[in-house]
Amino acid sequence: MRLSSAAVAAGYRLSVYGALASTNAEALTRAGDGEHGPLWVVAREQTAGRGRRGNPWVSPHGNLYATLLLTDPAPPECAPQLSFVAVLALHDAIAACAPALEKALTLKWPNDLLCSGKKLAGILIESERAADGLAVAIGTGVNCESHPAETPYPATDLKREGAVIAAEALFEALTASMARRLAQWRRGAAFSEIRADWVARSAGLGGDIRARLPDRDIIGRGEGLDERGRLLLRLPDGSLHTIAAGEVFPMTGAA
Repeated sequence: MRLSSAAVAAGYRLSVYGALASTNAEALTRAGDGEHGPLWVVAREQTAGRGRRGNPWVSPHGNLYATLLLTDPAPPECAPQLSFVAVLALHDAIAACAPALEKALTLKWPNDLLCSGKKLAGILIESERAADGLAVAIGTGVNCESHPAETPYPATDLKREGAVIAAEALFEALTASMARRLAQWRRGAAFSEIRADWVARSAGLGGDIRARLPDRDIIGRGEGLDERGRLLLRLPDGSLHTIAAGEVFPMTGAA
């Protein structure tokens, strides 16, 4: 594993492990010990990887598991926007490594990457208050060589989709695209640019989407994102519903 020259020039650093329970957990532990970042923490496999809402993330050898640790990357109200920044950076990296797949890559709100309608990768962002500010761990998991068989949303991997990309090569590309997307975002000052790029690559917007909320499921037409990145659904009664958190399923393609 190595950083891109662009990431090195921007001051990013790297720690690589053979195995970790969780790259996010390691990054936040490092932050608690005084690490400020920007630091990439990478493991060749995880023994206790996790996704959103505490779901396990199956982490065999051959896939990519990487976390970027940042300290106070933006004002607190802008920090949730990092989901969109990170998944765009991942989209850029995979498209650079496998140009033939670019048209098949789409984004599912808020930060899942799909290939041909199936989940290829996910982002998990966690944060903790550290001595010198808010420590943010941006965890990225990509199915390079394999994917789990039993998942709530159909899954795939790069090899299955015809792109043989080593985790090492994808990681190097990701470090370059992440540095570029974070610079574009400008700590939230240019989220309108990030939002426009996300919408241009989205899955489901313009069509029907089922949203699984804590208390119920709703179905509506995806109309876009608001200025905070929340999903806008037009319900059958004509009302506009704003979703800040939940699981969404585009009702075309793989959904």
